[in-house]
Amino acid sequence: MNVIGLIGWIAGWIVLLQVSLWVPNWVVWVFMPYFIYGPYRALIQLKHFPTAFLMLRILRAYPWQIVRDAPRGLTRRPEVVSKQYGWFEFLNPARSEQLLPLVFPNHLRRRWWSRRMAPRAKRRLKTEIETIWFAGDPRFIGIVAAPPRWGGAPRRLHVVEQRTDAQSGWRFSDWGATPADIERGRRAGVYPVNP
Repeated sequence: MNVIGLIGWIAGWIVLLQVSLWVPNWVVWVFMPYFIYGPYRALIQLKHFPTAFLMLRILRAYPWQIVRDAPRGLTRRPEVVSKQYGWFEFLNPARSEQLLPLVFPNHLRRRWWSRRMAPRAKRRLKTEIETIWFAGDPRFIGIVAAPPRWGGAPRRLHVVEQRTDAQSGWRFSDWGATPADIERGRRAGVYPVNP
């Protein structure tokens, strides 16, 4: 969809530019909002490509799993450094009693999730994310997705990352990560500072 969107915005701009050469001058003013907004949208569309390639790496390294009633919120987590726009907690694969937070590292395309995670969200919206799909390892990185509506593939994919402060003294080995787990995380695009 990113490729289609990028091609659509660029092609639409070029087509309207060509049409504007053949029509009266007043019609060009009708196209002016698109001439201004089109290049901006094409640049925004380009910003989604790195995230899409990261998602491909994660999905190649980790399979999808269905998670029910994962703790979630929009509040700021004190143990997480850098920007955060909401979080999910998932069970540590090595220690089933430990929950690890994964945060939304950027705000792009996060609005759909935040409307359903808000404390005052309508019950109908909250039920849409009671069951989510997750691919990844909570010690490193993952993808959350809304379940498909009528079969098919998961939708509303978003990258979530482990952003616990390295200065806190936690190491991946403290969470039960083996060298094989760390290597699998590297294949997914994570380069841990403190293995």
